[in-house]
Amino acid sequence: MTRVEDIRGAVSPVILNSGVQILGNDRPIERAKRPVFVVGCHRSGTNLLYNQLLLAGGFALYRGYVPIYKMLIPRFGTLEKIENRRKIMETWLRSKGFRRSNLDPNELMERALDACQTGGDFIRVVMEAIARAQGVERWAVYDPDNVLYVPRIKTDIPEALFVHIIRDGRDIALSLKKMEGFRPLPWDRGSRSLLATALYWEWMVRKGRQYGGQIPGDYIEVHYEDLVRNPASTLATLGEFLQHDLDYTRIQSTVGQLKSNSSFLEEENQTVANPVQRWKEKLSNQDISAIEALVGPCLEEFGYALNTPKSDREPGLQEKWMRAAYPFFLETKLALKIRTPLGRLANLSALELVDATPQQDPSP
Repeated sequence: MTRVEDIRGAVSPVILNSGVQILGNDRPIERAKRPVFVVGCHRSGTNLLYNQLLLAGGFALYRGYVPIYKMLIPRFGTLEKIENRRKIMETWLRSKGFRRSNLDPNELMERALDACQTGGDFIRVVMEAIARAQGVERWAVYDPDNVLYVPRIKTDIPEALFVHIIRDGRDIALSLKKMEGFRPLPWDRGSRSLLATALYWEWMVRKGRQYGGQIPGDYIEVHYEDLVRNPASTLATLGEFLQHDLDYTRIQSTVGQLKSNSSFLEEENQTVANPVQRWKEKLSNQDISAIEALVGPCLEEFGYALNTPKSDREPGLQEKWMRAAYPFFLETKLALKIRTPLGRLANLSALELVDATPQQDPSP
């Protein structure tokens, strides 16, 4: 095993495993063929990174969701029951994702009824069928919210590799607030919505790092800023972790196929549009200070320098209450969604949610 430095220059917790391992279903899986899950907080660049993986070649081309953990299982129940498997597959077969796959619905249904006992089995059935149809041996899954389900995915698909993309929380708060991608508590939906969104970012990135720390050999963090500023070296390091050729020149030759997912599309036609540190231009000094007072330690932990002097970063009583309330609120909301009948009622519109595309990047 080889220890490597991460793409920000510090020592990474990632340890690369070489050779063949005996993993899921007792099958020998070479690292160069293992499935990849791209995860992270919404607006972090997950869509950009996923598309770069696909444009590099060697991965099955599929631009859609397979939202088994966050939508389908909460709505219909676990796949241990054959009637649940049937309902889940029937729902997915009516989705845009299925229509993009060009697969045989009867074959998929047969495989789901026969082989699916877990959410991971469902993902395998879909993605391996797409890979076979395209004559490739590897596939990757895009869904930012899978950062919340890393332990379940790893249990169901032991050979899975996880790429957690992280972006400056101040840019995330700005972008998510602009597109209304996160709904704060009712009393925080006015002037404090930016702060609530920053707390959502902190919760998401800390969940990712917490889960990644449990599987250090199969988890890597990529910073959005590095991907934008130093794409060739960043992709080279990621390629070493994945044991996949992520040649930046080849990706650039097909980059015209990429569709921008920016919250600031009005800037796309500008000659010097810069998606890094937009917060410096678009947030007031008061907003910056308030965000840094609230999530400053997390920003620093993930390598982001603060703009506000420490003496001006003391959170007030209201902010301290928010810091205590939002992790509890988000954890409770997640638990209700996936474990209770109330959560199933909240997922009644499963088909509408399954119809979402990676370009839309819906919030959980």
